[in-house]
This record gives sequence, C-alpha cells and structure tokens, in this order.
Amino acid sequence: MDVRWEEAGWERVTPRVGRRRLPVWDCTVGLVVGADSVLLIDPGSSVREGAAVRAEAERLTGRHVTHIAFTHGHFDHVLGGAAFAGARSYGAVGLDRLMATPGGREELRASAVAHGLAGEEAAEACGLLRAPEHLVSGEWTLELGGVQVLLANVGPAHSQHDLAVFVPGEREAVFCGDLVEESGEPQAGSDAVPGQWPAALDRLLALGGEDALYVPGHGAVVDAGFVRAQRATLADRFGVSRA
Repeated sequence: MDVRWEEAGWERVTPRVGRRRLPVWDCTVGLVVGADSVLLIDPGSSVREGAAVRAEAERLTGRHVTHIAFTHGHFDHVLGGAAFAGARSYGAVGLDRLMATPGGREELRASAVAHGLAGEEAAEACGLLRAPEHLVSGEWTLELGGVQVLLANVGPAHSQHDLAVFVPGEREAVFCGDLVEESGEPQAGSDAVPGQWPAALDRLLALGGEDALYVPGHGAVVDAGFVRAQRATLADRFGVSRA
C-alpha cells in the first residue's frame, strides 16, 4: 500500500493504476502512470474539481498529466476537462459534437444544475470545455512509456459515446465508465441504448478477461463475476437475450 496515495484519498488498483472516488456524485477518476506519460480518466464535474484532481495527480506522480480519456459524456465525467489544458484528449466518436456544440453544452449545463452543481460553476465549465481531439471509432492504443493502454469504443449502451480503458499488468485493470455501477443500480437516461448494453458488457468481459479488475464509474472495484451478474440483471430489465 502506498501511504501517500492512501492519505490523499486515492486507491492503488495495480502498481501502475490508481483511482479516486470523488465526493457528491461518487464519480471515479482514474490514473495510469507510464515511464514518461500520465493518463487521467474522467476529469470530474467542474473546473474547480478538475483543477484539484490535476494538482493531486501531478503531486502523486511527479509528472504532468499528458493524456485524458472521457468514458462518456455525462456532466460528472467531463466538466472538469477544462482544467487539463495541454493534455491530449480522447473520447468515442460523436462525443466531440456533444461537447463542442451550443446545444450539447446547454444539455450538459442543464443536467449538471439539475443534479445540484451550482449554476455559475456549470456555466463556467461548459464555456471552457474542449471537445476531445482524438476520436475512437474502434480501438486505439496509447503508449505511455512502458505501458500500452487500449481505448475501446464499446457503445452506444449506457450513453451514446461509451469508451472503456484497458490497462495491462499482472492483473488487467478495466475502466468501465457507467457501463458498470457498484454503488447503485445502473442508470439508463434518455441517451441510453438499453438493447445494446448487455452486449457492451460482453465486450468488456471478452477484452478484460476473467482475472481483470473492473473499475466502475461509481462504486468499489469489482470482478468479472459482478459484471456478468449486472449483465444478466440488465438483460432481464430491458428484455434482452441472455445468450
């Protein structure tokens, strides 16, 4: 156990991977540390929160955050992005339209305010938000120096733009975004495609494998058995074949 990380509120998932559960919405932020680059996954819900996450990440790693990845386009997972100027950013194809157009930004602002973010903070974050520069339509490999991270477009499912992050190691770590939730029931909003959600979880399991550690968008780290059980629950809930 790395005491510095623990004292800062971060959990070491594997030697190269950490994560933190942020307050209020219990959103997971992930961190992958390579020899010369640092990837941050989901930068938080506001510029203030994103700036605090960036400062913590850079203090813990001793490096600048060089890459960020958005697992999907909900406000609690993207609105901290403006705090990461200079980092290369990645998201599923189509996420750029949500984050860059006036209509998409207004949708994010309204959702954030409806869930309790202060109006001024929501407006600031949406005004400064940058769409991802690199759009993933299938799979994309990032070389971080000694570790190759796979970004996989596995949606639409929970949202229109679901991206999973696979980090190899003695045990692979899989950042699932809100395709998997441990601290509550998976949420299907107006942008969800429920009929494709079980298949997205099948792909997570196929790419991650039986021994991987699966990091949900909200809640504790889980195993493949939990993901399979949630897949079965979603299939029943939405009337999708279990096959």
